[in-house]
Amino acid sequence: MAEKTVPRRRSADPSGSRTAGTAQLVLLIAGSCMSVLGTVLLAPVLPQMAAEFADTPGVALLVPVALTVPALMIGLISPFAGVIADAVDRKRVLIAAMVLYSVFGTAPLYLDTLGAIVASRVGVGVCEAAIMTCCTTLIGDYWTGARRSRYLGLQTIVTALAATVFFAAGGALGATGWRTPFWLYAAAVVIAVPMVFALWSPARPAAVEGVRRRLEPVPWRALAGPVAVTFLGGIWFYALIVELSFVLSGLGVTDPAAIGAAAAAMSVATAVGAFVFSRTAGRGPRVLLPVEFALTAVGLLVVASSTALPLVVAGAVVTGFGTGMLLPTLLTWTMNRLAFAQRGRGTGIWTGSLFIGQFLCPVLIVAVTGVVGGLQPALAVLGVGAAVMAVATFLALRGTHEPLDADAVHA
Repeated sequence: MAEKTVPRRRSADPSGSRTAGTAQLVLLIAGSCMSVLGTVLLAPVLPQMAAEFADTPGVALLVPVALTVPALMIGLISPFAGVIADAVDRKRVLIAAMVLYSVFGTAPLYLDTLGAIVASRVGVGVCEAAIMTCCTTLIGDYWTGARRSRYLGLQTIVTALAATVFFAAGGALGATGWRTPFWLYAAAVVIAVPMVFALWSPARPAAVEGVRRRLEPVPWRALAGPVAVTFLGGIWFYALIVELSFVLSGLGVTDPAAIGAAAAAMSVATAVGAFVFSRTAGRGPRVLLPVEFALTAVGLLVVASSTALPLVVAGAVVTGFGTGMLLPTLLTWTMNRLAFAQRGRGTGIWTGSLFIGQFLCPVLIVAVTGVVGGLQPALAVLGVGAAVMAVATFLALRGTHEPLDADAVHA
């Protein structure tokens, strides 16, 4: 691309009056980490919560639901959040969601019943849906081409590493009481303050402004492939995040430090995979998707067939690397097919499909485990499925070339 076009690629405002930079990127990625905070922070204190509410009917179900219901709400609500982002204003929706996220997130500090806590977690999930949709949409608004690919990859890198940090923080804070980790949800309102001053909603192109009252239709035909693959990819992305500790405990590894180290190694591999994506986006989904699914298949099959800790960790690292490349590939593939007026809804649909896959992942694994008679055989089935996806994406995209580091046609 000619040098004179670079400022345009970086500008979020078609008039060119404002240019996004490091401050905007840091704030949007920090906001994206809120969904990770909502997912992993409570995991270390679930046993304490179960003991606290042991007399509550249905406690065995309600306590795990308190952890997972935000992911379900993200899956269900994200498409509607995208409609609001397109119809109203990305920035205002984001700021409101960040503030309400802190309100709902810290509510368990003073709530006395498990039912009320679960209800507050539903509110957290609704806010996370709006936050994830708006942050990702604004990244797509502010940058195009190679920068967009690089920054969406960076989003995956940071959120993968944040999961490890938040898990450790939840465990450390939980040592002083199960309510203490909920204080971390106040971070959202702190981040919202600089967002008010540093972010802006892009000016609508004149052609879009003229039809503002009637939203431009979402290109369903163009999105069908990326969204369907994302739904399935979400299952593989979260499989070992959910199940690795159970695999290790089934092999007799019960030391929390060893289990934590294995999970951390996989998180780092996920971050490395996202970094590699940012350097290989020009290959496009035709090349990247088969490679990523093949890596995921190899990693899962190694985990499924191993009885030694080093081999299981090696398989988890390969899986994490593959899925770390996969997630930004799917997101950028989707984003590049969306015009400005469609980007909020398209991003919301993509986010929803990913998190529905996340929510269904453990359900699917439990069902397959019941059929094949064990967790590791169930992971082997998932590994074979990933290999099938590698072949299917190779055949489906053969003859196409859609580089992910080029300016989108409608950007």
